[in-house]
Amino acid sequence: MRYTQYPFDVPQEKIVRVITNTDAKNEADDQFAIAQALLSPKMEHVGLIAAHFGTRRTAQSMEESYQELETVLDTMGFASQGLLYRGAAQALPDAVTPVDSEGARLIIREAMAADARPLFVTFLGPLTDLASAYLLEPRIAGRLTAIWIGGGAYPEGGVEFNLSNDIHAANVVFASGIEVWQVPKNVYEMMAVSLVELEARVRPCGAIGYYLCQQLHEHAHTAQPRGNPFRSGETWVLGDNPAVGLILYEHRFCFEWRCAPQINADMTYHHTGRNRPIRVYQSIDSRLILEDMYAKLRLFADASAPG
Repeated sequence: MRYTQYPFDVPQEKIVRVITNTDAKNEADDQFAIAQALLSPKMEHVGLIAAHFGTRRTAQSMEESYQELETVLDTMGFASQGLLYRGAAQALPDAVTPVDSEGARLIIREAMAADARPLFVTFLGPLTDLASAYLLEPRIAGRLTAIWIGGGAYPEGGVEFNLSNDIHAANVVFASGIEVWQVPKNVYEMMAVSLVELEARVRPCGAIGYYLCQQLHEHAHTAQPRGNPFRSGETWVLGDNPAVGLILYEHRFCFEWRCAPQINADMTYHHTGRNRPIRVYQSIDSRLILEDMYAKLRLFADASAPG
């Protein structure tokens, strides 16, 4: 699936295959990244995988993510058949045992396909499905690029939600040969927006604009830890959108190469120097990413309007 309703064409050699792996019902930012990705003509979407987000709030987190993906696609008027896949329902039990799923099999199938176009797999939650795919078929290493929104700030690391939902999976991926672009917590928090900004720029953009703002508004009024920096009353962090933005423009001078660390049980980093280097982003261009999203939502609403 590729949305192309724009007055410009993307050169064929620039089109990439994309799989989006998302814990879509975890909170309210995944939906913004999903919508932006679906409206990006550079991306040929070969699958959306529903990811779990642990069991602290629900025992059915992956299924809830799957249902949320159905809602987003339906709201945008896009068919879900052949596009939606279920990922693992829970984290890896250890660092050697995969959790087989439709999502893991999709990653393997696309990575091993005879398709010269690059394959990007974005992870807006835990790395369970990528680690499982690698444990099931190690040959996928070198055949895809994984963009992960997760992990603590370097060099120490520390508590971070996406990482907390599967530390074993992160260690499997970091010890593999898979190309990884990591956007750690201190960088994805650069995607701050005000709620009034979203009301002015997103809510007027048709059914999907209304839904994005409404579900965020509802989530913002659920009980949250008092110290949570994402919810200060008038602001939010669209922390997953950099995964889309880095495919649109890879921010060539905003990352450094670091040997992937071993991750301890407390989510701190142990720098053994044994793993291969990965890209660790130090900053992102929030203006580019947000303005691209706003423009795509506006143009999509205009193109979808009756008459």
